[in-house]
Amino acid sequence: MESTWFEELTDDQVREVMDLVEAAQYADNGVAPVGEAVVLRLRPGARGSNHLLVREDDTLVGYLHLDLFGDADGNKVAELAVHPEHRRRGVGTALATAVAERAAPLRIWSHGGHPGAQALAAKLGYRKVRELLRLRRPLDDTLPEPKLPDGVRLRAFEPGRDEAAVVYVNHRAFSWHPEQGAMSIEDVRDKEHEHWFDPKGFLLAVDAEERLLGFHWTKTHTGDLGEVYVVGVDPDAQGGGLGKALTLAGLEHLRGTGRTEVMLYVESDNAPALAVYARLGFEKWDSDVQYAK
Repeated sequence: MESTWFEELTDDQVREVMDLVEAAQYADNGVAPVGEAVVLRLRPGARGSNHLLVREDDTLVGYLHLDLFGDADGNKVAELAVHPEHRRRGVGTALATAVAERAAPLRIWSHGGHPGAQALAAKLGYRKVRELLRLRRPLDDTLPEPKLPDGVRLRAFEPGRDEAAVVYVNHRAFSWHPEQGAMSIEDVRDKEHEHWFDPKGFLLAVDAEERLLGFHWTKTHTGDLGEVYVVGVDPDAQGGGLGKALTLAGLEHLRGTGRTEVMLYVESDNAPALAVYARLGFEKWDSDVQYAK
C-alpha cells in the first residue's frame, strides 16, 4: 500500500474519493462514511484540510480527511473511508496510524456506529468520547399544530438579508457545541448554493420589531426523507415553547414538500432536547461515534 498526504485534491482525485465514499455508503445500508462538511471541503479553494489517499496497485482503497481547524475544544478531527472490497486488509489501520502521527490532540468519527470501526478503535487503544444520535419519525397526521408565543410570527429566510442575524443567534444558542457554534456567515452563504437549499424551508421566528428570536433550518434529501437541519433559539427567548413551535412548523413544511419521514441529529447527553424529541414521537435510528485516545 502507498499512502500520500495532500493539501488539496485534483478534480480526478475528488472523483475517485467520491466513488469510494459512494461505494462504502451503498455497502453500509446508506450510511455515508464521511459527513457533509468533508464533502464541502473537497471543493476547489476549500481551506483547512489535509487529505490522505491510500492506494494499492494504483487503485484508491482508502481515504481520510483531517480537519485542521478542528473543533471548539482544540481537537483536530478526522473522518475516514475504506473501499468495501478492500476491508479487513489493514487499510483502516494504516489510515488511523498515519493521522495519529500527524495530528494531536485527535478525534476520529465513525458514522453509523460501524462494527468495523469499533473493532479498529479497540485495537488501537481509542475510546468513545462522544455520541451523536440520529432520530426519526414519520411525517403523518399525528403531528401537533405549532403554537407560537404571543407577539411572535414566522417568515422565510431572505438570502442577502438574514445571514448575520442567523449566525448571531446560532452562536448564542450553540456556544457550547464543538462544531455548530462556529458557523459563520460564509458557511451560510456557501450552503445557499447547495441543491437542497430552499429559503421557504428556512423558518425565522421574529418579534414585532423584526428581531430574530430563533430559526428552524430544514433540509430535504433524495426520496421521502426530510431533516431537522438546525433548530436554534436565542437564550433570551427560551423557556416559552418557541423551540417546540419552530420544530413543529418545520416538520409541517417538510410534510408539505411530500416527505413522509424526518430525521435529526442530537447529542446523546443533551437530555432536555432528547426529552422534547421523545414527546414529539422521535425514536433512535442509529448514531455517529467519536473516538479519542
